[in-house]
Amino acid sequence: MSSELDRLLDLLDLEQIELNIFRGRSPKEWVQRVFGGQVAGQALVAAGRTVPADRPVHSLHAYFIRPGDPLVPIVYTVDRVRDGRSFTTRRVSAIQHGKTIFTLSASFHHPEPGPEHSDPMPKAPPPETVERTSDRLHRVVGTRAPLFEHPIDLRSVGPLSAEAALDPALRTTANLVWLRVDGELPDDPLLHVCLMTYASDMTLIDSVLTGHGLSWSDGHTSGASLDHAMWFHRPFRADRWLLYAQESPVAYGALGLARGQVFTEAGDLVVSVTQEGLIRSGPSAP
Repeated sequence: MSSELDRLLDLLDLEQIELNIFRGRSPKEWVQRVFGGQVAGQALVAAGRTVPADRPVHSLHAYFIRPGDPLVPIVYTVDRVRDGRSFTTRRVSAIQHGKTIFTLSASFHHPEPGPEHSDPMPKAPPPETVERTSDRLHRVVGTRAPLFEHPIDLRSVGPLSAEAALDPALRTTANLVWLRVDGELPDDPLLHVCLMTYASDMTLIDSVLTGHGLSWSDGHTSGASLDHAMWFHRPFRADRWLLYAQESPVAYGALGLARGQVFTEAGDLVVSVTQEGLIRSGPSAP
C-alpha cells in the first residue's frame, strides 16, 4: 500500500469524540481550502458509523456552504433523524470556527428484492491503454500542474480541460474517466463508497470547463463545488477499475451543472452523481 493511500485512509479514519460527534483533519499541504471530496467522504464516514453495517448507504445530498480551513480540524455532528424498519436517515454538519461549512443528508437502506434495469456502459478503451491524467497534465502545463498528490489513479479518455484551453477543436462537455484507488483495500463496503465519494468531486465539473476552453491552471479561472448528490445502486470496489462517464447539460450565470454515471469493468452501473459548481473566469475571478 502506497504512502499516499495510507494518508488518505488515515484522513477517513475519524476520531470519535462523543456518541454523535467526530473529528477529522486535513492533509498537511499548502492549499487555500479543504478539498470538497474530502469533506464529503469524511461526513459519510461519520454518518455510516452510526448505522448498522447491514444497511448500506443508497443516497446522499450535500451542500458546500463555506470554504474549509485546512489548518484546523473539522468537527462532524451527526443527527440521527430516523431509524426505520427498512431505512435509516442521518444528517451531518461539518463545523469549523463555530460555523457550519458543509451539510450532508444520507439515507441507508436494507437491501430487498425488486425490479432491475440500468443504462448500458459507454464504449471505452481498456484503462491499461490510457495514459495517467497526472502524466498528461505534467506534459501540458508543466510546473503549473496541481501539486496535490493523491492515491486515485485517474485516466481521462477524452481531452483534459488544460488541453481544450489550448485547442478549441478539443472542446466538449462530455468525457469518460477511468479511476481506481491505487492499492488493495480491506473488505469494508462503507470505506469503498466513502472513497468513491472522495473521488467523485475530482473531475466532474471539468466537463463544464472543457466545453468553454477554461482550465483551473489557466491563471484566471476559479470555482467551487456548491452541491453534490450521489446514488449508490450496487456494491462495488473502489480498488478496481471504474468508468466515470461525465457530461454537463447546462451552464448559466456562473453556475455549471454536471452529471456522472459510474460503471464497473463488467458494465454494471453502480453509482450516479450530480453536481453544481460555481465557475468564475476573467480578471475579476478571485
